[in-house]
Amino acid sequence: MTVLFSRKCEYALQGILYLAENRDQAPIPAEQIASDLSISRDFISKTLQSLVQEGILNSYRGKTGGFSLEREPESMSLLDIILVVDGNGVFESCVLGMPSCDSNTPCPVHDQWGPLREASREMLASTTVAQFKPLIKK
Repeated sequence: MTVLFSRKCEYALQGILYLAENRDQAPIPAEQIASDLSISRDFISKTLQSLVQEGILNSYRGKTGGFSLEREPESMSLLDIILVVDGNGVFESCVLGMPSCDSNTPCPVHDQWGPLREASREMLASTTVAQFKPLIKK
């Protein structure tokens, strides 16, 4: 089975949801995010840094540094984050990973996947970060 999103994208989504859940503690150090989410510190730092460059997160240096949300969770869709990290490819490529699959030379599931792909995109675009319940059980 083809994975829809990269591991980097999954971690970006987890990091954003974690930061939204803990907004009152911001900025949150990468070490704390990594520990609480069981993700490599280096990997989560690089992943979140890519979201800083796109204006989704803030980054602060120093002893009291870390990451915080730049935008309100209500104004941030899951699709916003996915497009920054993985781009639009998941919504354009063949679900089976067939390189020659397109509307001219469709794979066996091409016509069935199209509506599902569009419905997935719409669902991700209409789901905001604010809609998630806490990730970390305390």
